[in-house]
Amino acid sequence: MQRWTVDLSTEAWRQDPKAKEICQTVLGGGLVAVPTETVYGLAADATSGTACAKIFAAKGRPSFNPLISHLPSLDAALHHGVFDERALKLAEAFWPGPLTLVVPKTSASEISDLATAGLSTVALRVPSGPVMRYLAENTGRPLAAPSANRSGKISPTRAQDVIADLGDALDFVIDAGPCEVGIESTIVGLTGEDVQLLRPGGVSREAIEQVLQIPVTSRVAEKQPEAPAAPGMLTSHYAPEAQMTLEALEVLPGEALLSFGPESLPGKEKALSEVNLSPSGDLVEAASNLFQAMRSLDSTGAKLIRVQTIPRFGLGEAINDRLRRAAAPRG
Repeated sequence: MQRWTVDLSTEAWRQDPKAKEICQTVLGGGLVAVPTETVYGLAADATSGTACAKIFAAKGRPSFNPLISHLPSLDAALHHGVFDERALKLAEAFWPGPLTLVVPKTSASEISDLATAGLSTVALRVPSGPVMRYLAENTGRPLAAPSANRSGKISPTRAQDVIADLGDALDFVIDAGPCEVGIESTIVGLTGEDVQLLRPGGVSREAIEQVLQIPVTSRVAEKQPEAPAAPGMLTSHYAPEAQMTLEALEVLPGEALLSFGPESLPGKEKALSEVNLSPSGDLVEAASNLFQAMRSLDSTGAKLIRVQTIPRFGLGEAINDRLRRAAAPRG
């Protein structure tokens, strides 16, 4: 594994020979950990079944769980997906950005059946993260890129998190510092009459409804789906080693605390460790800190992490979704 550190404050990295080498690695079927605006992704050529199989093997991910394909533009996405008026409105409003659209797959699309888990639909996103867009533009391929971590575990927002989880399974890790959004993309299904929220994420339900001027139906699974329609729908996901208890009212000695806002919980002073997602109660800040906070508390060796109540509006819906899955019973 090679680690390449890039400074996104300049454009010099685009001319670095390493950038071209990494593109060739992807075209050759290799695996590259890439920073996006959401989390670090494990990128591979989505048109290659062999490359996609490497993703599943590296992550220990069930092969019935589809992958998101990342593209450089809406025009590129139109080659792979059938976009109705609703899909076009959302793409024009939120791309590039943290929104994934699940649409019917075109007959012309070269995206591997392994990437779509054999479904007739495809999950597409145009990211705003400059490194992922560079790779998509310069390889000319859609890039399958789930979060760069072991399946079901905490998503990575720093290069060192990726290395700790996947290490030698990778050809390259591109280190561009911490991710801006810090939580995965919102996934919206557009294959039926209803607009379905399949996974809350970096674009709020309210923002989507404002663009479409119609309600968005939730299809976030409370029980394990036999064949997920999109990534991030498995019931137990984003899980630390420690158990988690949500909407805690107190903290007991030896437990860890994931807190939010200025109000403290009874027993806080006896907690083994505490991380406050946002002392001011800012949900955007909380989302960007969520996965790193969970990793930090998990590293203390606490057997139980208690989580303070977090509002459910805006990005709070996505934060609570990740916490619910992290706290779910594990098989």
